[in-house]
Amino acid sequence: MDELVAEYEEREPFDLVEREHVETVPGAFESGDFGRRDAEWPVQWYYRRRSLPDADRRAAEERFLDNRYEAMVDAIRGAAAADSLDGKLDSLTALHGVGVPVASAFLAFTHPDAYVAVGKREWNALRAAGELDGAPPDSPTAGDYERYLDAVRRVADRTDRDVWTVYRALWRLADD
Repeated sequence: MDELVAEYEEREPFDLVEREHVETVPGAFESGDFGRRDAEWPVQWYYRRRSLPDADRRAAEERFLDNRYEAMVDAIRGAAAADSLDGKLDSLTALHGVGVPVASAFLAFTHPDAYVAVGKREWNALRAAGELDGAPPDSPTAGDYERYLDAVRRVADRTDRDVWTVYRALWRLADD
């Protein structure tokens, strides 16, 4: 796993800015002391890491920008404060353009010690490692995300690593 994480740090263009955001975003999101660009960050991060046609990526990011800023603040603060995963996801997916995958990106930056983003690439890496059954769903539900997250946490516990370390290794392990 350490080799995969080192490769992630060497090859992934978002590595440094991710680490910075993991340190700064949780407090800002919890307090509500953030701007529109900060709210856009998890959406941009999620889509710009994926192999999507540029037009599709832009359309996805623009759907999110259709939300009023106040709605973004309410949803993000609501997710930060919610006690349950369902509550966190419900708060975030109430925003236009936010499904469970993008909500998981918000959670990864709101609570980086407990959550990571879900996507087909990461799901397939867990499946190839024998940690998760079934193909990744096209539109993951809260239940799908919980199952995925349980698998990530099991690997983290077994390898004595945090969930972000496991996530980064999964990203390098899988093909896009």
